[in-house]
Amino acid sequence: MYKIIFIITIFFLANTVKAQELRARINVLSNRVGGNVDKKTFQTLQTALNNFINNRKWTNDNFSPEEKIDCSFLLNVESTNEVNVYKASLTIQSARPVFNSSYLSPIINFQDNDIIFKYVEFQQLEFNDNRVAGTDPLTANLTAVIAYYINIILGLDYDSFSPRTGNIYFQKAQNIVNNAPEGRSISGWKAFDGTRNRYWLAENLLNNRYSLIHDAYYSFYRMGMDKLYEDEAMARNQIINVLNLLNNLNTDNPNTMILQFFFQGKTQELIKIFSKATSSEKSKALEYLQRLDISNISKYKDELK
Repeated sequence: MYKIIFIITIFFLANTVKAQELRARINVLSNRVGGNVDKKTFQTLQTALNNFINNRKWTNDNFSPEEKIDCSFLLNVESTNEVNVYKASLTIQSARPVFNSSYLSPIINFQDNDIIFKYVEFQQLEFNDNRVAGTDPLTANLTAVIAYYINIILGLDYDSFSPRTGNIYFQKAQNIVNNAPEGRSISGWKAFDGTRNRYWLAENLLNNRYSLIHDAYYSFYRMGMDKLYEDEAMARNQIINVLNLLNNLNTDNPNTMILQFFFQGKTQELIKIFSKATSSEKSKALEYLQRLDISNISKYKDELK
């Protein structure tokens, strides 16, 4: 009897220690790959990425099954002129549950179009925090990109539950940026590669000048979305306060990447939240949203009249 209890206890502890943080879905599309490449290569890559992301421990914390972070990665691959070297776009999405509901509120909805990598079927996907670039930059670039965005996912999820608790993961993302693979065709890791890339996202998240963004994430989710069931009017008011906070941040620091990043994927959610608001609340929300989420102005105007 004691032996059975001991075995069960060891089994439970072993599984607790291995409790992974992510509930990730990974899809690899290869419609744009031409030539004589065997498409099974990308099925193998999809399986390898699934194992790399979902079977690896990314934090020192234990997550119960219901605490796992819902996220997805869509890698859309195309050919290059080099054998086994591919260009790709990566769409990253993550969401977190809203208290007292089955609704998942989007935190990240972003597409990175600057990925190039080398992959030979059945090669092992490796990543080392202390040796990000690896021995072959093109081979290491894919796992470096994936690890980077996993840390962004973790950091923002932590920020959404407790004030400014995501910094350790933003710093890990910054470490990947600082030690990223380098090569003639590799881009997205440097300040001069553009204004909306991995470098600037990590920089914005760690720059004290934009530190209010972390308060905005916490207040939007924990004080706003999580309170909708309990007190809808109060929750909407909190979200208006977040929009005001973001508007102040935008006034002082116009056109920063992190502000655009915050609103991607939230348009329909915000419209639904304010569709039941009073006229004055709709007017105030519309005033802010027209300044902050410029690409969706027409949708807000049509829905929040």
